[in-house]
Amino acid sequence: MKNILILVSLFVTTAAFSQNKVIPLYSSKVPNSKPNSVQEKTETDAKGIVRISQVTAPAITVYPAANEKATGAAVLIIPGGGYGIIAIDHEGYQVAKRFNEMGVTAFVLKYRLPNDQTQVDKSIAPLQDAQQALRLIRKQAKEYGVNPARVGVIGFSAGGHLASTAGTHFAKPVGERADGTDVRPDFMVLVYPVISFSDSLMHGGSRKNLLGPNPDVKQVALYSNELQVTAQTPPTLLVHNGDDQAVKVQNSIAFYLACLRNGVPAEMHIYPKGGHGYGMNNSTTQDKWMDRVQNWMATNGWLKQ
Repeated sequence: MKNILILVSLFVTTAAFSQNKVIPLYSSKVPNSKPNSVQEKTETDAKGIVRISQVTAPAITVYPAANEKATGAAVLIIPGGGYGIIAIDHEGYQVAKRFNEMGVTAFVLKYRLPNDQTQVDKSIAPLQDAQQALRLIRKQAKEYGVNPARVGVIGFSAGGHLASTAGTHFAKPVGERADGTDVRPDFMVLVYPVISFSDSLMHGGSRKNLLGPNPDVKQVALYSNELQVTAQTPPTLLVHNGDDQAVKVQNSIAFYLACLRNGVPAEMHIYPKGGHGYGMNNSTTQDKWMDRVQNWMATNGWLKQ
C-alpha cells in the first residue's frame, strides 16, 4: 500500500507540473555556450528534494494566477543549490503555487549552472539566463495579464545570490543577447541568500562554482552584492535565520545595511532558528514568512487589482 501511495503521489505531482507551460529562454542557439554532450539530470535525494543539474537548455515554467485573483504582479522564482544543482520543487514549484494564491503570476527559472565544459564564460551564464527571463516576462506581459512595471524576483540561497545580482547588476546587462528591454526587477525577496563572496561571509561552494577556486579580487568584489547596492536597487525583503550554518545570517544583514545607506526601502525578518534550505516551511516557528511577503507586497501596492 505504501508503494502504491508513493506512485500515486509521484503521478499527481508530475501531472501538476506538466499542466504548466514551459518556455525556452532562447529560441535559437543558447548564447555563451560551447558544443557539448552534457545531458540534464533530474534526481530526488534521500530527503525528497528534487535536484536538477547539468542544465544546458534554460527555461521558465509559467504558473499563471487565476483570472479572478490576478493582480497584474509577476515574480521570477530562482531556486538555490549552491550553483551546483537547482532545488526546483520546494524552492520553485511549491513557491509558485503560494504566489498564485496571492494573485501573482509566477515563473520558475531553470537556469544554467556554471560549467566550463558547456559555457564560454561560466561566471555570467546564470545572470544571462535571469536577465533573459525578465526580458521574456516583460515582452510577453500582455499574454499573461502581467503589468510590466510590477515584475519582481525571489531567490533562495545561491538563487538569492543570483536574484540579488539581477537586482544590482541591471545597468550593464551581460551577454550578446542584451537588448533595450528593462532587466531591473521591480522588487526583490531574498531568502537565506548568499550575498557576499568575501572570505569572511562567503558560501564557499557557491563562490567556487561560479568564479572558480582562485577568483580574482575584482571578481570577488563584483559579485559581493552588498558592495553593488545603489539608490536604484529595487525595494527588498530579506528572510534569514540566526542559526544558519550554511549561509551566515550576516549576508542578509550586510545587504540590509547597504540598502539603508543608499536609501533603498528594505524590510528584514530574522528568525532565531530554522537552519537553511527549508523552502517555505520553517518548522521552528508558527510564523509563515510567505505571509510576511504577502503583507509587504500589499503594503507596497504590488497586489492591487
